[in-house]
Amino acid sequence: MQDRFLIERIEARILDIPTIRPHKLSFGSISRQSPVIVQLWLRNGATGFGEAATIGGPSWNEESPESIHHAITNHLAPSLIGQDGARFEACLSRMDLACKGNAFAKSAVEIALMDAVARSLQLPLWQLLGGKQRDSLPLAWTLASGDIERDLAEAHLRLEQKRHRIFKMKIGARTPEADVAHVSEIARGLQGRATLTVDVNQAWDGATARRFLPQLIDAGVTLIEQPVAGWNVPALRELTATLQGALVMADESVCTPYDAMRLAREQASHVFSLKVAKHGGLLRTRKVAAIAQAADIGWYGGTMLETSIGSAASAHVFATLGGQHYNCELFGPQLLVDDIVTERMAIRDFELQLPDGPGLGVEIDLQQLARFDRALAGSQPQHFDMGQARTGAAT
Repeated sequence: MQDRFLIERIEARILDIPTIRPHKLSFGSISRQSPVIVQLWLRNGATGFGEAATIGGPSWNEESPESIHHAITNHLAPSLIGQDGARFEACLSRMDLACKGNAFAKSAVEIALMDAVARSLQLPLWQLLGGKQRDSLPLAWTLASGDIERDLAEAHLRLEQKRHRIFKMKIGARTPEADVAHVSEIARGLQGRATLTVDVNQAWDGATARRFLPQLIDAGVTLIEQPVAGWNVPALRELTATLQGALVMADESVCTPYDAMRLAREQASHVFSLKVAKHGGLLRTRKVAAIAQAADIGWYGGTMLETSIGSAASAHVFATLGGQHYNCELFGPQLLVDDIVTERMAIRDFELQLPDGPGLGVEIDLQQLARFDRALAGSQPQHFDMGQARTGAAT
């Protein structure tokens, strides 16, 4: 055991950070993100940070900011104190024994651990993940205000700034007819200047998807994310086999390597949306990506709307992956009114630039961390409005 990498302390805190505008999904609308930030200390004095963020709390999956904080504080952290932090897989195994499931919580701890070890070695995190294959990632932006004029204004501004020319539209909260009309208006307004994708967030059944997805493709959509429920692999397989002119991407259907194996075996997806939190960490993200590459399935770098901590962690692992990729959407920091780092990752010529500093390559602003800390501010949990999501009304 290398004493200098011994884990001495792990702490977790919940933050509450408002968004610059409401972010609407098929199942709700958020105006505040509540990431869980983990800080981990090694015996050698190095400290690392990790993050797990959810979208809409437990409305997206089984974990919430509160459950993530509880799992880390009461189960995962005690299982790792005194362990050799450089033995990453062994630490993952210990967390699995201490707590079943809870992929988001484990991911936050693993990121903090790998950040601390990388900083100890004065290496960028990507160096511990196999080495980078690219220095930057084409960066998408999600148009999710629910208002056509506002969405188009956002898109045109980001095109002019050379920040984004890939736009995803969140649909599924309204009728399929209304969604098709909305996407078509956006497509006409952009006049072919950008790549368009949609995320249905599991809102449609198979019959609805079969009827309306061709209309979205006719409007100019090239990538379709999770059009049916995560469990509905038969419908996903049929759509993958029959749709012409666009690719089908699995998100909620592919969380574990076992999910990836099933989708690959059944040829039920063209692309996997990779998200570090849902896979349970950086190492397990690489395992899912390896299955995708072996099965000739592409990958897309997804987001849970993290701060720059989680976004940097995702960027590091995405930069190491081979196979066919379809860009990334690590725009979370831009959606927040403020961040918790001294300087965000740079965006140049429509691409997110990979940081090369030690660890995550971003430095934490402790004052900002305290500013948004729920325990210090006495803040209320994240605002989530289900009723407005059903009607599609502006917040």
